[in-house]
Amino acid sequence: MNVHRGPNPWRLGLWWSLCCWIWLIPATWVQAQEAPSFEVTIEAPEPLNAFLARHAELQRFKTLPDLSRAELERLVAQAPQNLRDLLGTQGHFSPTVEVRLTSLDRPVPQVHIRVEPGPPTRVALIQVTLEGDAQDAPEAAAQRERLTGEWLLPVGQAFSQSAWDNAKSRALRTLTEVRYPRAQLINSLADIVPEANEANLYLVLDSGPAHFFGDVTVEGAERYDAEMARRLVRLAGVRPGEPYDEALLQAAQRRLTDSGYYPSAFVLLAPDGEPAQHTVVARVREAPLQKVVIGVGASTDRGPRFTLEHTHHRLPGLGWRALSRFQAERDTTTLGLDLSTPVDDKGWRWLTAGEWRRQEDGNRVTQSEQFRVGQAQDGTVLDRSYFLQFDRARVREPGMTTPAATSVSANYAWTRRAFDDLTAPQRGYGLAVELGAGVTLTQDRKPYLRSRVRWLGYWPVGTASVRPSRVALRLEGGAIWAPQDAPVPVTQRFLAGGDQSVRGYTQREIGVPLPSGGVEAGKLLTVASLEWQRPLWRDGQKTAWESVVFLDAGAVANRGADLQPKVGVGAGVRYNSPVGPLQADLAYGVDSKRLRLHLSVGFTF
Repeated sequence: MNVHRGPNPWRLGLWWSLCCWIWLIPATWVQAQEAPSFEVTIEAPEPLNAFLARHAELQRFKTLPDLSRAELERLVAQAPQNLRDLLGTQGHFSPTVEVRLTSLDRPVPQVHIRVEPGPPTRVALIQVTLEGDAQDAPEAAAQRERLTGEWLLPVGQAFSQSAWDNAKSRALRTLTEVRYPRAQLINSLADIVPEANEANLYLVLDSGPAHFFGDVTVEGAERYDAEMARRLVRLAGVRPGEPYDEALLQAAQRRLTDSGYYPSAFVLLAPDGEPAQHTVVARVREAPLQKVVIGVGASTDRGPRFTLEHTHHRLPGLGWRALSRFQAERDTTTLGLDLSTPVDDKGWRWLTAGEWRRQEDGNRVTQSEQFRVGQAQDGTVLDRSYFLQFDRARVREPGMTTPAATSVSANYAWTRRAFDDLTAPQRGYGLAVELGAGVTLTQDRKPYLRSRVRWLGYWPVGTASVRPSRVALRLEGGAIWAPQDAPVPVTQRFLAGGDQSVRGYTQREIGVPLPSGGVEAGKLLTVASLEWQRPLWRDGQKTAWESVVFLDAGAVANRGADLQPKVGVGAGVRYNSPVGPLQADLAYGVDSKRLRLHLSVGFTF
């Protein structure tokens, strides 16, 4: 028998009380927020108006409940001194400050503040005194010049406490970055002369003795030989007898983490030891001996993407690292294997690689195999490699299959980076050159030469006072010199279009036109891109966002007379994240008459 029970009155009452409390608590909070004990208005020139409104001590007591009239009058009496102290941090030491309490007969009294800051105090004298080794050492001459040449608060500039603090910190950092990691600020004085609106600045720094790198010790090495970590640190420039340089320690950390053997690493001086031979400690966390990475993603050029990678950092009996990878995209499938040795004392490593690829471009299908053996030297500034390469490619179209084209070539590649930041560069340039000489492996063998050059440069435009922007120029060219009938494999020739080439066109859309309506790779390549990158500002502060307008052009042909540039124009946004810029560009292909969205992450060159 089922018995139906009505609602419990006790439970209904409890729920009703709880709902009332939930509703009344925010209502009471809002009421308290909307009923201040007094109102404050500030009359002062910008940006002092906003500065005082943010930091004036009176603002802390506006919402204090049950504030008596006597207490309010006491706060108003103390306000002028607090405001003068705040104005002094901004370089105004002779201000006129008036604080009035009005509307006492109303529920909310009014506090009116009027400020005339007077003329700003300007720097009249700078005296920086050095003690310790940096005072006279010839090796520290460059640092002494930087102390004066890069001083952040020069004579004639308006004085403020924050600018003074920044100048002191930068001066000390000039010493601690190179040779003197234990440098100290001994004394500092900002002598203010209110009658003359002048500030005389005095700073005393003690560099202490010069420090030099000693032997490298490794902590945390278990799976991999500690000598490999020491070798990577030395390759970054941290060698016994070299003067201390913070940038070299950071470069050593990057060397360790970029090697793939150490996900994290810290390189620092030992806390004690003789300055002449300071031990360098490399603390590493080792990567697992093997790892499997499964990834999914998508891009505007290649569509959905699935990747599967397996890494073995030390093959049994060989000691080489093996990277096996499988990648499937909308129109491309790739299977590859890379083998490489640990770097030697000069930073070189032997490598061998093999790759199989199937690529679809409409009705045109290209199947290729590539094998490579050689040596490579990788660095943050300079990369070099030389290798022998075997290429084989076969192209199929409906109703037609071309014979496989094969070749063997000797190649040299060189890349130089001179950017101010390798993650999100603001200025500098990069140059990459590829040179190769090969021969086709047909019955009638034909020699050929191949070259490719890439260049990217950034130039700042404007000054800090006018919200600077920058211009980016990218140039690329490639050429193959061979007899007209030489069957150079398609994997050695060139195509253009896509996110990092000519925006407004799909990847590999720009090539030599075919009668069937598609394109094929050509022997000549030209690409140029011009961008204007402008940071976005908010409340006078530069944000991580940037706006971009650009013009791209590129052409592919088999003869110079046939090079007809395809043009793309557009605009986009950048977000400078810690891992590099996140880019979204909307481009219009002038020749294709289509809009395309291009998305990419990070910066590489």
